[in-house]
Amino acid sequence: MAKQSETWTWLDGEWHDGNVLVAGPRTHAFWLGSSVFDGARAFEGVTPDLDRHCERLNRSARALGLAATQSVEAIAALVEDGLKKFKSDEAIYIRPMYWADEGGVSGSSVPPNPDTTRFLLCLYVAPMNPPRGFSITLSPFRRPTPETMPTSAKAGCLYPNNARCVMEAKSRGFDNALVLDMLGNVAEAGTSNLFLAKDGVVKTPALNGTFLPGITRRRTIELLRADGYTVEETTLTVADFMNADEIFSTGNNSKIVAINRIEDRELQPGPMMFKARELYWDWAHSKA
Repeated sequence: MAKQSETWTWLDGEWHDGNVLVAGPRTHAFWLGSSVFDGARAFEGVTPDLDRHCERLNRSARALGLAATQSVEAIAALVEDGLKKFKSDEAIYIRPMYWADEGGVSGSSVPPNPDTTRFLLCLYVAPMNPPRGFSITLSPFRRPTPETMPTSAKAGCLYPNNARCVMEAKSRGFDNALVLDMLGNVAEAGTSNLFLAKDGVVKTPALNGTFLPGITRRRTIELLRADGYTVEETTLTVADFMNADEIFSTGNNSKIVAINRIEDRELQPGPMMFKARELYWDWAHSKA
């Protein structure tokens, strides 16, 4: 097994040092994909939007037919307790999860049995990427619609599609993918939300049910608007991104970073990305 960064896991009422094993071959989540999670961050002494992440976790559980057994306040308190255990000053990834241990509803083993929902909280060292960003290319794969997958949940079963988008892009020398919805409009990157700036206006794909409403995305929109910038949530095409003055990404892993290349077009980190990042960091530390 590969060496892993410092990790603490809360499970069944106590903290465990390291990567605790939780599933067997008959565990429903391992077999049939009934797991949800959320991801927050602790860095520089702050945990921005932790409450929103916990709230979304519970919404995701209910969307997948699981029981949301923990309150937002209880999860946040566990996070605070767990962060005290770390020796490292590096950024920490905060990942609470629910999953079904067993299936069985109305005589079928395919749906999860909500009465067997389990919860854990995993915290581990995961440094954040610098703002210089990454490259993207148009993916041949697309985001599913709400009619085909539980797109309103941050569910583990959705991520193999994201993974193949990223793997295909990497096979062609790019870091990540530009992923479209079923109508051919831009939805998101393979692992984060996307923004562009054109003539002083910031734009991001409108929520249409095909991709998860990012919490860092929402916070970035709120902060830019409060500072007087125009931010439009609208339908965007590949051509819009190809012709943008700058493109940047928002997501939990590294918050706000630039896109430095789209297809064969090189880009520089731009003023809107730097402003959004400055506003986010100032806001996060104001909540410490």
